[in-house]
Amino acid sequence: MRNQPKYNLFKNSKYALDGLKSAIKNETSFKLELFFAIFILLGIWLVEAPLSSKLILLISGVLVLIVELINSAIENVVDLYTKEFHILAKNAKDIGSAAVMLSIILHLVCWFFILVF
Repeated sequence: MRNQPKYNLFKNSKYALDGLKSAIKNETSFKLELFFAIFILLGIWLVEAPLSSKLILLISGVLVLIVELINSAIENVVDLYTKEFHILAKNAKDIGSAAVMLSIILHLVCWFFILVF
């Protein structure tokens, strides 16, 4: 038997909102990316591009936030497990950071191709 409560749409939605609130309150990188998202949304609205291109920019921008949330979750689990240096803990955190970096690069590449071509 799994150690998991019975599924409830409203409770699970509350858990998701609690996680989002926690990230906004405690994660500096997420707060910074959320701040930049305001300007990204403004840029998407102002850029003269087809709706499909604007949707690509929106999706790739939201992807950055999603990957940052996953990275923060990984970092929290690693910190819960150990505060001491361990190469696997470092690797887990570095790999999460690399995922964030790649999502940001993807978003910038999307902007480049939409604005240049």
